[in-house]
Amino acid sequence: MKPAPFTYHAPALLEDALAILGDTAQDDGRVLAGGQSLVPMMALRLAQPAHLVDIGRIDGLGDLIEDSAGLTIGALVRHQRFHAPVVEGVLGRLLRYVSSHIAHLPIRLRGTFCGSLANADPASEWCLVAATLNARMTARRRGETRVIAAADFFDGVMATALSPDEILTGVQIPHPLPGTKVGFYEFSRRAGDFALAMSLVSYRIEGGVVTDPRIGLGGVEEYPRRIAQAEEIVAGQPLESDVLERTAEATAAAIAPLVDHHTSAAYRRDLARIAVLRAFARAAQGEPADG
Repeated sequence: MKPAPFTYHAPALLEDALAILGDTAQDDGRVLAGGQSLVPMMALRLAQPAHLVDIGRIDGLGDLIEDSAGLTIGALVRHQRFHAPVVEGVLGRLLRYVSSHIAHLPIRLRGTFCGSLANADPASEWCLVAATLNARMTARRRGETRVIAAADFFDGVMATALSPDEILTGVQIPHPLPGTKVGFYEFSRRAGDFALAMSLVSYRIEGGVVTDPRIGLGGVEEYPRRIAQAEEIVAGQPLESDVLERTAEATAAAIAPLVDHHTSAAYRRDLARIAVLRAFARAAQGEPADG
């Protein structure tokens, strides 16, 4: 199929892009970065924007900037940039490891980190990373900039806190504290398929017990999130099998699973439980490596 007619805009400056989007948002103006989600939807006429604002020529949006606060990922940074660690330590290794699970190589060569967050597919690996690691999203519109915490950003299946006239210009991921261990696990029926369940965990061990636990879950609900009930169980406890089992069970009990013709609620709850256990196992094994 072919997309419906639209007007194409290719501004060279971010200010111009914001102005165009501000003028066309009421006509379902959309931002184009990597295009790996939007263009297929347009081809199937599931999306029919009257205006397309291509930000691919804007300088500075493809930058990765590391400072004391963390790693800032610009709107045009593509998945393939993370095929090798982009920063030292556990964060760089985690991003490299997670990127290898995203779809297939052609998608990773064009798709963008921020585009994945703006699209907010429940099965997006980067959305899970942002939600678990408390990322901060910078959204800009004409005359205004705001920062949105990850906990406030995702708002349902392919829905976010972004206004129609805002562009997600960057995402900052804080540096993990020294000694942080991380583990990521994803289940899909075939390599490259959308994940049916995935988990990202991080924690530190101090005095023989778990501190600063973060347990993120994606692919099983309308959007990825941290599971506070599970974090409360493991916090302050030794990392033993009975503690992990109770943590995983609490995760499964806390979710409102997505249901479709392939998966029942019970099946997704079981996947959630297993994903958390395997993410903890990978963290303990150093895969991706601990810092």
